[in-house]
Amino acid sequence: MFTYVKKIISPEEARRLAGLSPALKKRKEERDAVIRDIIAGRDARLLLIVGPCSADNETSVLDYVARLSKLADAVRDKLFIVPRIYTNKPRSRGEGYKGMLHNPDRHSDSTDIQAGILALRRLHIRAIEESGLSAADEMLYPDNAPYIEDILSYISVGARSSENQQHRLVASGFEVAVGVKNPMNGSLPVLLNSIYAAQIPNEFKYGADQVRTGGNPYAHAVLRGSVDVYGNNLPNYHYEDLVRLFEMYGREELHNPAVIIDANHSNSGKNPFEQVRIVKEVEGIRRHTPALGRFVKGYLIESYIEDGAQGMDGGVYGKSVTDACLGWEKTERLIQEVADRI
Repeated sequence: MFTYVKKIISPEEARRLAGLSPALKKRKEERDAVIRDIIAGRDARLLLIVGPCSADNETSVLDYVARLSKLADAVRDKLFIVPRIYTNKPRSRGEGYKGMLHNPDRHSDSTDIQAGILALRRLHIRAIEESGLSAADEMLYPDNAPYIEDILSYISVGARSSENQQHRLVASGFEVAVGVKNPMNGSLPVLLNSIYAAQIPNEFKYGADQVRTGGNPYAHAVLRGSVDVYGNNLPNYHYEDLVRLFEMYGREELHNPAVIIDANHSNSGKNPFEQVRIVKEVEGIRRHTPALGRFVKGYLIESYIEDGAQGMDGGVYGKSVTDACLGWEKTERLIQEVADRI
């Protein structure tokens, strides 16, 4: 049984209340184009999607993005940095903090989705305005995509969502690059099927409308490791994993073969400090195997101001309240080392 709570504003009204200025829209579109060029191999720079597990606090997230902006400028000849500002949090068991969309005030038990929509839009817009960096966010709920797609430069489809038909169809209509994670069980055929479905034209019901898409040739793979039936984390960033995916890509009629390595989650066993080693290992593979060097387009790194994680009631500024993250000093050092080695 559903209980009516209240009506939520339309995407058009949300954009009117919290929208991009023409200058910010132009800036975002320029960054969109660079990311598409990297995925397609027209730009040889590495793509780094870096930021907190969850964007839980506007002040600390914007502080983090300001730091990232300075670093992005210093390494811009070799790396293209996109802040990870994830405002939805998938939950395996359906309970707990679900992100800014549901809980714009994480210290409150109440759910105010309309306030969350406006809060996350303002956060993304302030990030572009104050740092010049448009961001990545996850499409956890396809029905909510119209509320946010106009302000993003990169969209992620998570491991729990990549097998879902609606996510695949909606991804086919985006103009920005979409990273599709391997499903929780690690199936590469399912991953490639998801990418194929996102790359081809589709026609389907979306909201109250029947829509048609042209397909998204910039949909690509994200390897995040997998979980076996016993709950064990299994990494999939090693040389053999990359060769296998590269060969499977070659047998499929897919545009722009590309993979991003998620250095955390099941690849690191959720130990954020392992991300440093994982990125360096994959960089070694890229240097020694040119074909894989062209295939691996970048990394997804979970990082915040402080190392580790804290509980929902924790008061440490810039420390994750969901999955543990790599702190700023270690992140800055890692990014500079990657740039120096290219």
